[in-house]
Amino acid sequence: MPSRRSVVPNEVSNEHRRQIRSHSMLADVHFPTTSICRCGPREIRADGHDIPRLLEAILRLFPLDSYDTPVMLMDRVEADKARDLKVTVWKKYEEIAAKAEGKEVSVKYLERFDFYERAKKAFAVVHTGETAQYGNIIIKKGVVLHED
Repeated sequence: MPSRRSVVPNEVSNEHRRQIRSHSMLADVHFPTTSICRCGPREIRADGHDIPRLLEAILRLFPLDSYDTPVMLMDRVEADKARDLKVTVWKKYEEIAAKAEGKEVSVKYLERFDFYERAKKAFAVVHTGETAQYGNIIIKKGVVLHED
């Protein structure tokens, strides 16, 4: 039986292999996961786990899309931009993705409500214990090549 640490990444990876939808979302504690999942995505609970560790584990199991922007983040609202709110977790996500892919990965910042709409199209939303403000991330799976 897999350890508790590997259950969520394995569940996400196994589901991706069976799904047409290529997006996964890792949601912070502030994200309205249950509401979004009423629109279609599967809700996976990973309470108590932070997103950077889950992201690292998931990206060991499948590559990111190499033809389209594979990482989407929820942009700050205007009030937070005006007060120059720093979101340090974004840099962590970019570093994790770059390390997993062996190169810099493009990132798209989506307005809050556009992000919610994109999340509704994900195959799953993994609700985590991440407490960082603007800690949500959507990743787009690439092609998994099988070696002969």
